[in-house]
Amino acid sequence: MVEEQDQRILAELQKDGRATNQQLADAVGMSTSACWRRVRALEEAGVIRGYSALIDREQAGFATSAILHVSLERHDAKFVDEFVAQVSRRSEVLECFATTGDADYHLRVVVRDMKAYNDFLDTFMFRLPGIRYVRTNMILKEIKTGVALPFETKMKRK
Repeated sequence: MVEEQDQRILAELQKDGRATNQQLADAVGMSTSACWRRVRALEEAGVIRGYSALIDREQAGFATSAILHVSLERHDAKFVDEFVAQVSRRSEVLECFATTGDADYHLRVVVRDMKAYNDFLDTFMFRLPGIRYVRTNMILKEIKTGVALPFETKMKRK
Protein backbone atom coordinates (compact mmCIF):
# COMPACT_ATOMS: atom_id res chain seq x y z
CA MET A 1 0.00 0.00 0.00
CA VAL A 2 1.27 3.47 -0.88
CA GLU A 3 1.60 5.87 2.05
CA GLU A 4 -0.25 9.21 2.04
CA GLN A 5 2.97 11.21 1.50
CA ASP A 6 3.74 9.02 -1.51
CA GLN A 7 0.19 9.51 -2.79
CA ARG A 8 0.72 13.28 -2.73
CA ILE A 9 3.95 12.85 -4.70
CA LEU A 10 2.23 10.59 -7.22
CA ALA A 11 -0.72 12.98 -7.59
CA GLU A 12 1.66 15.85 -8.34
CA LEU A 13 3.71 13.79 -10.81
CA GLN A 14 0.49 12.87 -12.63
CA LYS A 15 -0.25 16.58 -13.00
CA ASP A 16 3.26 17.41 -14.22
CA GLY A 17 5.73 14.62 -14.87
CA ARG A 18 8.34 17.18 -15.88
CA ALA A 19 8.32 19.01 -12.55
CA THR A 20 11.76 19.46 -11.04
CA ASN A 21 12.50 17.80 -7.73
CA GLN A 22 12.41 21.27 -6.10
CA GLN A 23 8.95 22.01 -7.55
CA LEU A 24 7.71 18.59 -6.49
CA ALA A 25 9.10 18.94 -2.95
CA ASP A 26 7.50 22.39 -2.60
CA ALA A 27 4.14 21.09 -3.82
CA VAL A 28 4.04 18.22 -1.31
CA GLY A 29 5.69 20.03 1.60
CA MET A 30 8.90 18.00 1.86
CA SER A 31 12.60 18.73 1.74
CA THR A 32 14.17 18.19 -1.67
CA SER A 33 16.38 15.34 -0.43
CA ALA A 34 13.47 13.50 1.24
CA CYS A 35 11.32 13.99 -1.86
CA TRP A 36 14.07 12.68 -4.14
CA ARG A 37 14.49 9.59 -1.92
CA ARG A 38 10.73 8.91 -1.97
CA VAL A 39 10.53 9.26 -5.77
CA ARG A 40 13.51 6.92 -6.21
CA ALA A 41 11.92 4.39 -3.82
CA LEU A 42 8.64 4.55 -5.79
CA GLU A 43 10.54 4.00 -9.04
CA GLU A 44 12.54 1.08 -7.62
CA ALA A 45 9.38 -0.52 -6.19
CA GLY A 46 7.75 -0.32 -9.62
CA VAL A 47 4.97 2.01 -8.46
CA ILE A 48 6.32 4.55 -10.96
CA ARG A 49 6.89 2.47 -14.10
CA GLY A 50 8.15 5.30 -16.30
CA TYR A 51 7.48 8.78 -17.64
CA SER A 52 5.87 9.77 -20.91
CA ALA A 53 4.16 12.60 -22.77
CA LEU A 54 0.38 12.72 -23.24
CA ILE A 55 -0.22 13.18 -26.96
CA ASP A 56 -3.44 14.24 -28.67
CA ARG A 57 -4.07 11.28 -30.96
CA GLU A 58 -6.06 13.20 -33.59
CA GLN A 59 -3.50 15.99 -33.87
CA ALA A 60 -0.81 13.31 -34.17
CA GLY A 61 -2.66 11.80 -37.14
CA PHE A 62 -4.55 8.91 -35.54
CA ALA A 63 -8.11 9.82 -36.50
CA THR A 64 -9.72 6.39 -36.06
CA SER A 65 -10.24 4.70 -32.72
CA ALA A 66 -12.22 1.59 -31.85
CA ILE A 67 -13.11 -0.78 -29.05
CA LEU A 68 -12.83 -4.42 -30.13
CA HIS A 69 -14.73 -7.20 -28.36
CA VAL A 70 -12.86 -10.45 -28.96
CA SER A 71 -13.98 -13.95 -28.10
CA LEU A 72 -11.82 -17.05 -28.41
CA GLU A 73 -13.01 -20.43 -29.72
CA ARG A 74 -11.22 -22.29 -26.95
CA HIS A 75 -9.48 -21.22 -23.79
CA ASP A 76 -6.58 -23.61 -24.12
CA ALA A 77 -3.38 -22.12 -22.73
CA LYS A 78 -1.84 -22.38 -26.22
CA PHE A 79 -4.46 -20.09 -27.81
CA VAL A 80 -4.65 -17.69 -24.88
CA ASP A 81 -0.86 -17.34 -24.65
CA GLU A 82 -0.55 -16.80 -28.41
CA PHE A 83 -3.34 -14.21 -28.43
CA VAL A 84 -1.83 -12.28 -25.51
CA ALA A 85 1.68 -12.39 -27.00
CA GLN A 86 0.55 -11.24 -30.45
CA VAL A 87 -1.72 -8.45 -29.18
CA SER A 88 0.99 -7.21 -26.81
CA ARG A 89 3.34 -6.68 -29.76
CA ARG A 90 0.97 -4.50 -31.79
CA SER A 91 1.45 -0.75 -31.35
CA GLU A 92 -2.10 -0.07 -32.58
CA VAL A 93 -3.44 -1.81 -29.47
CA LEU A 94 -3.24 0.76 -26.69
CA GLU A 95 -5.05 -1.34 -24.11
CA CYS A 96 -6.16 -4.96 -23.78
CA PHE A 97 -8.32 -6.26 -20.96
CA ALA A 98 -9.36 -9.82 -20.14
CA THR A 99 -13.01 -9.44 -19.14
CA THR A 100 -16.12 -11.25 -18.03
CA GLY A 101 -19.29 -11.18 -20.11
CA ASP A 102 -19.90 -11.88 -23.79
CA ALA A 103 -16.34 -11.14 -24.93
CA ASP A 104 -13.15 -12.60 -23.48
CA TYR A 105 -11.07 -9.51 -24.28
CA HIS A 106 -11.65 -5.82 -24.94
CA LEU A 107 -9.03 -3.91 -26.92
CA ARG A 108 -8.70 -0.19 -27.53
CA VAL A 109 -7.14 0.33 -30.94
CA VAL A 110 -6.01 3.51 -32.71
CA VAL A 111 -5.06 3.85 -36.36
CA ARG A 112 -4.68 6.63 -38.90
CA ASP A 113 -7.89 5.97 -40.85
CA MET A 114 -10.51 3.34 -41.79
CA LYS A 115 -8.24 1.79 -44.42
CA ALA A 116 -5.58 1.24 -41.75
CA TYR A 117 -8.23 -0.26 -39.46
CA ASN A 118 -9.40 -2.62 -42.19
CA ASP A 119 -5.77 -3.63 -42.81
CA PHE A 120 -5.30 -4.23 -39.06
CA LEU A 121 -8.32 -6.56 -39.07
CA ASP A 122 -7.43 -8.37 -42.32
CA THR A 123 -3.71 -8.82 -41.79
CA PHE A 124 -3.66 -9.32 -38.03
CA MET A 125 -6.84 -9.90 -36.03
CA PHE A 126 -8.55 -12.28 -38.46
CA ARG A 127 -5.36 -14.32 -38.82
CA LEU A 128 -4.88 -15.03 -35.11
CA PRO A 129 -5.54 -18.68 -34.28
CA GLY A 130 -8.47 -19.52 -32.04
CA ILE A 131 -10.54 -16.36 -32.63
CA ARG A 132 -14.30 -17.02 -32.57
CA TYR A 133 -15.37 -13.45 -33.30
CA VAL A 134 -14.23 -9.84 -33.32
CA ARG A 135 -16.91 -7.19 -32.86
CA THR A 136 -16.06 -3.53 -33.31
CA ASN A 137 -17.48 -0.41 -31.74
CA MET A 138 -16.09 2.65 -33.50
CA ILE A 139 -15.42 5.56 -31.17
CA LEU A 140 -17.35 8.56 -32.45
CA LYS A 141 -16.24 11.04 -29.81
CA GLU A 142 -13.98 10.79 -26.78
CA ILE A 143 -15.83 12.18 -23.79
CA LYS A 144 -13.17 11.47 -21.17
CA THR A 145 -9.79 9.84 -21.50
CA GLY A 146 -7.03 9.77 -18.97
CA VAL A 147 -4.44 7.80 -17.15
CA ALA A 148 -4.27 9.65 -13.82
CA LEU A 149 -5.31 7.68 -10.74
CA PRO A 150 -7.72 9.48 -8.36
CA PHE A 151 -5.34 10.01 -5.43
CA GLU A 152 -7.00 13.30 -4.46
CA THR A 153 -10.34 11.52 -3.92
CA LYS A 154 -8.71 8.86 -1.75
CA MET A 155 -6.85 11.43 0.35
CA LYS A 156 -9.98 13.57 0.90
CA ARG A 157 -11.93 10.62 2.37
CA LYS A 158 -9.45 10.08 5.20
